[in-house]
Amino acid sequence: MAIDLVLRGEWDARPPQGSYTQLDSTRGVKVHYTGGHVDPGLATDHARCMALVQAIQNHHMDGNGWLDIGYSYVACPHREVFEGRGLYHLPAANGAGLNAGHYAVLGLVGSTGLVTPPDGLLHGVRDAIEFLREKGNAGNEIKGHRDGYATDCPGDKLYAWVRRGAPRPGGEAGPPEFPGRLLRYPPVMRGNDVRTWQRQMVRRGWELTADGAYGPESREVCRRFQRSVNIEDDGIVGPLTWTLTWGTPQS
Repeated sequence: MAIDLVLRGEWDARPPQGSYTQLDSTRGVKVHYTGGHVDPGLATDHARCMALVQAIQNHHMDGNGWLDIGYSYVACPHREVFEGRGLYHLPAANGAGLNAGHYAVLGLVGSTGLVTPPDGLLHGVRDAIEFLREKGNAGNEIKGHRDGYATDCPGDKLYAWVRRGAPRPGGEAGPPEFPGRLLRYPPVMRGNDVRTWQRQMVRRGWELTADGAYGPESREVCRRFQRSVNIEDDGIVGPLTWTLTWGTPQS
C-alpha cells in the first residue's frame, strides 16, 4: 500500500525516555484530535505541521511525563503521516487500561481553528489505519477516542467520519436503499441484501463473516451495533438499523 511516511528522524523526534512496551496485536485503531486550537494556516503551510507534531511530543514528554509522544502515528492535512511510537509499541493516548486494545492515530485538527478535517487529512488517517493493519497486526475496528473513554476527542466532525467507517473522501455515495425485508434470525436468512449489510459492518470495523447468511453471528453483531448507536437491540436489521449502518444520524 502507498503511504507518505515521515520517519522520526525526518521530523527531528526526541528519543524516547525509556523502553516501549511491546504490543503484538490490537483489535484495531482509535482516532484522535489535538483537543485544542489548531491554526487554520496549517492547511496551507506544511512547515507548521512538523512544528505542531514536535510541540505535541514536547507536551507529552515534559508536561505529561510520558516516555514519548502518545500516538502511534500522526496524520496532517497534506496527507503525510508522521511516525510516532510506531509499529508494535504500546501507545499512551487512549486512556489507562485502554491502550493495549488499539493503536492511536492523531489527525491534526482541533476543537477551535482548524476543525473540519481536510480531505488530505482523512486520506492520511486512512493510510495510517491500513498501514497498521498490513504491517502492525491491527484488527478491523476503527473507533474514536471517546469510545470507552470520557472525552470529546476526536471532535464531532472527525468522529462522524469515524462512525461512517472512515471512508476515503469522495468515495461515499450514502446508504443503499433498504432492501424491503427485515434481516433477522431464526431462521437463517440468505441473500445479497444480507451480504451488503455484512460487508458494510466489516468496513466499519466489526468482526463478521460476509457470507450472505444472517445467522446467530450476524444477529449478535447487530445487537452490539444497535447498543453502540443507542437504539433498541433487537438484533433485527430494519430500516433504521440499515440506515445507521452507513452512518446517517437518527432524525
